Amino acid sequence: MAPTANRAAKRKMRISATGNSSGLHAMRRAMREAGFTLTELMVVLVIIGLLASTVVLTMPDPRGRLVDEGEAFAARARAAQEAAVAEMRDTALWVSPAGYGFERHDGERWAAMERPPFQDRQWPEGTQVTVAQQDGERTRAIFDATGLTDPLDLTLARDGQQIGVTIGADGTIRVQG
Repeated sequence: MAPTANRAAKRKMRISATGNSSGLHAMRRAMREAGFTLTELMVVLVIIGLLASTVVLTMPDPRGRLVDEGEAFAARARAAQEAAVAEMRDTALWVSPAGYGFERHDGERWAAMERPPFQDRQWPEGTQVTVAQQDGERTRAIFDATGLTDPLDLTLARDGQQIGVTIGADGTIRVQG
């Protein structure tokens, strides 16, 4: 017999009529290595849960921060004030509990300003607005051609936070809080 055929015959001879225990061990080892243990799966689930809760807790409020809303309101009011001075026409800012907007006097009547950034705006959901000089449903502050205005104080509140926006008679606009 050739040496290679002899080795193959010896390998075949190791198997007995009752079976080979090395084949059973190999099959068990393959089954153990084929999947994950319950402990490994639980650890992975805990890690995924922690990561998910971290993401949820660090997500910003979809309504935005209250101070950002106050700053945006103040910036739009400044833009209306500057438009009144630049165009030498009275410009009004109206505020209500639902939102705010801008109007321009055309010599006869007030007309809504519809170009950016002067479109009417709604306050974000859950925001409560209090105007110190409440005058019916809408309170109006009018910027004249010199930039002076009627004073206006309003408070924005949401989820226990509160900020104030003050428009002074001299035209200064400040956000506090």
